[in-house]
This record gives sequence, structure tokens and C-alpha cells, in this order.
Amino acid sequence: MLSHSAHWGVFRAAWDGGRLTVQPHPGDPDPNPIIDNLPSALRHPVRVTQPMVRRGWLARGPGPDATRGLDGFVPMAWSEVLDRLAAELRRVKDTHGAEAVFGGSYGWSSAGRFHHAQSQVHRFLNTVLGGYVRSVNSYSAGASGPMLPHIMGTMEEVARRNVTWEQIVDHTDVVLAFGGMALKNSRVASGGISRHVERDAMRQAAARGCRFVNISPLKTDLPEEAAFDWLPVVPGTDTALMLGMVHQLVAEGRHDRAFIASHCDGWEAFEAYLMGRDDGVPKSCDWAAGVCGIPADTLKALARSLVGKRVLVVVAHSLQRAEHGEQPVWMGAVLACALGQIGLPGGGYNYALGTLAHYGKRNNAVAAPALPQGSNGVKDFIPVARISDMLLNPGQPFDYNGQRRHYPHIRLAYWAGGNPFHHHQDLQRLAEAFRRLDTFVVHETAWTATARHADIVLPCTMTLEREDIGGTPTDPMLVAMRRVAPPIGQARDDYDIFCSLARRLGGLEAFSEGRSSQQWLRHLYARVQQGLQAMDLEAPDFDTFWERGELMLPQKPDDGGLLRAFRDDPAGARLATPSGRIQISSPAVAAFGYADCPGHPAWLPPRHAPDATHPLWLVANQPHTKLHSQLDFGAYSQAAKRQGREVCTMHVNAARARGIREGDIVRLFNEVGACLASAHLSTDLREDVVQLPTGAWYDPAVDAQGRPLCAHGNPNVLTRDIGTSSLAQGCAGQLGTVQVERFDEPLPPIRAFDSPEPPAA
Repeated sequence: MLSHSAHWGVFRAAWDGGRLTVQPHPGDPDPNPIIDNLPSALRHPVRVTQPMVRRGWLARGPGPDATRGLDGFVPMAWSEVLDRLAAELRRVKDTHGAEAVFGGSYGWSSAGRFHHAQSQVHRFLNTVLGGYVRSVNSYSAGASGPMLPHIMGTMEEVARRNVTWEQIVDHTDVVLAFGGMALKNSRVASGGISRHVERDAMRQAAARGCRFVNISPLKTDLPEEAAFDWLPVVPGTDTALMLGMVHQLVAEGRHDRAFIASHCDGWEAFEAYLMGRDDGVPKSCDWAAGVCGIPADTLKALARSLVGKRVLVVVAHSLQRAEHGEQPVWMGAVLACALGQIGLPGGGYNYALGTLAHYGKRNNAVAAPALPQGSNGVKDFIPVARISDMLLNPGQPFDYNGQRRHYPHIRLAYWAGGNPFHHHQDLQRLAEAFRRLDTFVVHETAWTATARHADIVLPCTMTLEREDIGGTPTDPMLVAMRRVAPPIGQARDDYDIFCSLARRLGGLEAFSEGRSSQQWLRHLYARVQQGLQAMDLEAPDFDTFWERGELMLPQKPDDGGLLRAFRDDPAGARLATPSGRIQISSPAVAAFGYADCPGHPAWLPPRHAPDATHPLWLVANQPHTKLHSQLDFGAYSQAAKRQGREVCTMHVNAARARGIREGDIVRLFNEVGACLASAHLSTDLREDVVQLPTGAWYDPAVDAQGRPLCAHGNPNVLTRDIGTSSLAQGCAGQLGTVQVERFDEPLPPIRAFDSPEPPAA
């Protein structure tokens, strides 16, 4: 069997009578079944098998085009399409400069470190064109990424190098899981994961007596093994709940004054707000109960129960993917400070623990391979979730993290390895934004909605069709990813496509450095070998590693990272904040003057909340049958659909009030858009919540009344394209507001997986 790695686990692949089979790595205690999508995806009809060019772009040339996304495609030979693309890249650079090119590629196409599409396209644009307009942050952590450095440290320090699952098993008394810690999230890691330990760690901790508290509108956001208490909070109100708990501690004099005095800065300004001295509104548990929907006595009892305990505060990515998403990130840290727990083994604040398999793990002592991306000569950038704003409003100003910037005028977007029609909000607006481009280029394995909106679609290999090295800084297993199958049709590796383009543009040597793919793998592995040699450890050569299929790397001690060092020596291990301490309030943030992100954590009501027209909260969280939208056409993902559509979960009482029964097809709608889904009825969520996971491929259609909808169940036709705040401009797509009704019209067909190209020869 051949070793391979995916973002959802290391596995073994083999052919049995012409049929591909995959098996999880035998050392994985809780393997992720998403790997079962791979066999059926490999040769699926929706794969892109030959270069394709949009008819309108061929007929009319580059330029904004209202038919982009609605047009047909023409097959073209590789030599011709690459000649045309090279000419267009040269035209855009010569006429408008590299600052007119946007390098997209936010995505998770492969766990391999060399054939990492984002690194490949950015290296190409940097070395051959001289740069590109980039994006910063991520859809997952768009608010927390910019916010955390103002409070205590970077995402790397607060999420990855902090409290581990080992510490929780041994030390933690209480885990306050704001947004839960769903296993569907922690089963995924960029670069791969060899051992899924989260389920068993929670089981062991609970068996020792650790209390898990799931603070989420969804009961399913923690596994049964955690034996948890559930507080079904109103979506988006976690900041108010935390404020009430801290108020209770302060009112009773049970907060850790000594820790606040020695390790924190700005408590006085925050306390004035907390106790109501600023605005006459004490942020008490009684006040919080009216906001968050949890009884005041429950909040008071919870706050009192934490005193003297080893408490870990965890804030999931989901909380900051909403309006004012910076606030729960900040307030979670303040709650941990009020308890005096920061830096203790198994205690304090570990942002996003349980969100990815990277978090809660030790770090490797040897660096994983990584493809260098070169130097970007263009200084313009946008927060990643502001792609539509940029394309629709060139030259217009926007705020970001204390800066006043302007959107560049993008003429050409180059995407590889990502699908913005999964990540982004208000998909009709996104489609209109892409129509403003001169040219849209996409490398794709399959006919995603992004490929269907492109002008030039270049077929690239999927992970099973190429060789690579799988690895991540927090997993000790380095994997020799062996090719399992030959490329489909005319598909090529991204690297080979970029080499061909670079040759036409006179930049092949700068891009390739004279190396083939195999030579690059050897070059990248050499860094690992040298790191092992420096530690006097076994350092097999590349051929030996490749033959073995995997290599275990040494890991660093579980030392608690930056926050442990800071707790032990606040003067000698100062944080990289203005005060060198944890910023309970921040004069720097206050100086930005953002009304939607003040100088201390605060409860800021959302602009969009349920009303008589759209009375339900929409929770658009991550799916459990696929990673984002990747391989939605795979058998494992397809088996979870009903009548070919995504499943939404409603409370039985909300469904009964609308005449909806189990399995009915329903229409979810608001002022942004509408989609169809199959209803599943449950009591494991709040009555005012409907949950529809992301990941169903966008499938635009119209109903019998001529109203547009997504026939397949993509919730991003419903989510609003707004930033979390002026500070971070992150994605606010986790929460929305909708109405739901039974759909009794004839069902439109699912066309998301129909290939627009003629069959390959």
C-alpha cells in the first residue's frame, strides 16, 4: 500500500481489481472518515480534464463581462492556451503594473508542502511578474488574527504554542468551551494529521473529573465523551455572558487582583465599563441573562464555581466569524485574567483549541518543508474577506487595523487551490464582482463554481495524482506522499503549468531554480535531514525516507510556550504589547477611533438580528462530511445528502409551527438570497436557530415564481458580505437571519456536478 496524506488524516491507498481503496493509518486512534471521499472523487465526471477558455473571452477579448459565470467554454490545446495566458499576463503587467494582479488561492487543495497551490501561485507571481496584490488573514480567523496581537500575542503563540491536550488530561478542572470544540473541526489540519487524539483526551479528562461546559446554541458542538453541561446561548452573545460572569467575580471580590496587578494593563478602564460607572449599566449576570438567554442564577453559579479551580477558557473560531467578532476573542482573555489562570498548565486562555488538529499539540523540534515564495514587490493588500468590495469599488478607501487604505484596481485575478464560492458571503454579489475583471484564471481539479466563473480554466492534478511530502509543525509524522494514480485526462501539476508560463515570460530560472518536481522534493527534504543531523538523530537520506513512507520527527517539550514564560517572569518575558503585559484595555485600539471596536472588550449589539420577517438565527458552520467544500462530489459527502441536497437542522417546535416534517425540502430565505435544503428535526439546538453547514457547491437556479435560489443548499447565498469591524474586516459569515418554509414546488435538478466540458478524447 502507498502512504499518502490529506488535511483530514494520513492514510494508505491500494488498488484492488481496478478499484481504489483507502485505509486510515493504523496508528490513528480516531480516524476521520472523510478519507472515504477519495476513491469516488478520483475519476468523477466533474473533474476538469482539458484546458478550457470561456467563449465570451475568446470572442471579445479581456474586459468586464456580464456573461462571466453564465457562458460556455471551448476546449483548447495546452500550447495555445498557455501562449494566450502568457500574452495576457504580459499585457496586464506592461499596461497596469503588477499591482493590477490579484493572487487569490486562499484554499486547502493539498496537504503536500511542495504542491501547495497557494505557495506555487504566489511564488510564480513574485518571481515572474514581480509581485501581486495579496490578501491577509483568513476566513476562519479573520477577526482574531489582527486582534490577538493587541491583547497578548500572535495566533501562533496563543493558539498553537500554549495549552496542550496532555495538560488538560492531567491538570484542568473546568473547560469553558465558548462555541464548543466539535470533533469535525479538530479532525482537520493543514498539512495533514497522523493521530486524532481529541476525543480520547476529553474522555480521559472527564473521567478524572474535569468539567466541560459547552456554551453554544448547538448541543452537538462537544462530543458525548466530554460528559458536558450545555448552556444554549443566543448566537453571538458570548461577550455579554462573559461580562456577566466577570462582573459577578468582581462584585464579590473573588477576581485575582494580584495577577491583574502584576500581569495586566488597563484594568481600571475596563472595570469602569464593567461595573457601569461609565454608562450607568452594570454588566451583571441579571443584565447578561436578558441578552444571552441563560438564566442569571445559572451564570452566577457558574462564575462562583470557577474560583479556586484550574480553568481553561476556549473561544472557537465560530464566535469571531460574526459581527463584532473581535469582542469575544478579547473578552475570553479578560475572563481568564480575572480568574488568574493565564500560563498555568491546563489553565488560562487557549484561543481556538479544538478548532484545528494543529492546536493543543506539541511543536516539532525540526522544521517541516516549505516552498519559498520569493519577495513580493507590491505592497497593496486586502483583508481576505473583502474580495468583492475590492473588485466592486476600485480606488475607494477602507479601514483596517488602524490604517486608512484604498482598494487597488484589479484587472486580472489568478486563483489556484481555492474556491471563493465556498468561503465567501453573498454569492450573487461575488459573481457580480468577478464580472468586473478583465481576466479570471483558475487552476482546478473539478468544475467548482469558481471554475465556472473563470475565463481560463487549467486542469490540475489532485493530490492522489502527484508526489509530495506531507508535514506540519505540530505533527511528528513526515509522510512520503506516493503517487496513487496517473493524472486524469490532460491534467498537469500546478508546478509544471507555472514552469511553462514562466518559460514564455522569460522567468523560468527565477521560478524553478533549474529544478524538476522530484529535485524540489529532495531539496526541501534536505532541510529536515540537516535539522535531524544537528540534533545527532537518525537522518535518513531522501531515498530511504521515500522507501519507508514516513519519518517520525522529534518534538519540543510541553513547556506552555510564551504565556507560561510570561506568567513565571512578567518582567523578563514581556509580551509584544505596548505595556509588555496583557492588555485588558488598549490605548492603541482606542486611538483608532472605531465605534465598532472600542478600546476594551464590550457588548455591541449586532446590526442584523432576528425580526418578524426573518425570525430565526442561521448558523452556517463547518460540515462534517467534507473539508469546506472540497470533494463534495465524493461518495461519503453525497451519502449524507437527501434528495441530493444539503441537510439543515431545525428544532422540532420551530418546524412544527411551520408545518415542516422530517425530510421535507425547505426554502431558507432572507433579503440576500434563498436556498433549498432537506429538514432534519432535533431538540439539540435552540428553538430560534436553524443550522445549515457550508460546503454544498453553489448551484444557482430559479423557482416557479422566478425567484433565484441555490438548489443544492449553499448557505452563503444567505450570509451577508460585511466585515466583523473596522479593525479586522474579517468574515462575518457564521451567523445570519432567515425565515424557513416548506418547499412544495417541483424540485429543480442538481446541476452542481455536471461538467460543462465535452467528454475527454
